[in-house]
Amino acid sequence: MLVMIAEDDGLHRTFARGIIEHLWPGDVEVIEASNGEDAMELAFEREPSCIVLDLQLPQATGIEVARSIWSRRADTHILFWSNFADEAYVRGVARIVPPGSVYGYVLKSATEDGMRSALRGVFRDGHCIIDREIRGIQHRVQDRLEGITDSEYESLIDIAFGLTDKMIAARRGLSTRGAQSRIQHLYDKLGLAPVSGAAGDNASIFNSRTRAIYLALARGLINVDALRREQYNFDIWLRGTGADRAQKP
Repeated sequence: MLVMIAEDDGLHRTFARGIIEHLWPGDVEVIEASNGEDAMELAFEREPSCIVLDLQLPQATGIEVARSIWSRRADTHILFWSNFADEAYVRGVARIVPPGSVYGYVLKSATEDGMRSALRGVFRDGHCIIDREIRGIQHRVQDRLEGITDSEYESLIDIAFGLTDKMIAARRGLSTRGAQSRIQHLYDKLGLAPVSGAAGDNASIFNSRTRAIYLALARGLINVDALRREQYNFDIWLRGTGADRAQKP
């Protein structure tokens, strides 16, 4: 069995390697990558059947690495390994997993026994093993009343980019009123109610869009990695419309 560990921290790579080699003594070859670009290149060259993948890698994120690998080999077993349980990561993973693929998501705070069980389950038994905390976030994402929907998430990304209502409508194939309605639904989910000034005037003390971005960051709905991925997608869309050329002097 060929296993790749993609992790930028040397101590974590050593920890994961030790467990893997103990689980399958003499029956496993372990290769390592310390950044996302090397991980994609090594996966292309060696085609490991199983991968331990840190979600926060330099040069390319774990989600970008997984998408690249699964686009070529959907039967690759991937165990996502992260310090973070942000909804942004959970949503990002959910959006790229091919149907029927085997994967896991375990936090680095897990015990050695927990990591051993996750590796056995994903790599040997072909089970999807999800940390309990991550499972709770998955349920919240899927709950239309508690979590934000995909369309509301798209609105959040668009306002984080600073897009106007008109541009959001064009990008999402909506009327301007439809784009505004989605944004309002997002505000409602975030609990973004107007707060009047102390002097008794009726104007809100917050800029709604800026406040929504703050609340989303505080709740882990978006993070820098998610925004970077979405910026890449937006740039592709913008080039397709020719609007990027219109913006240049």
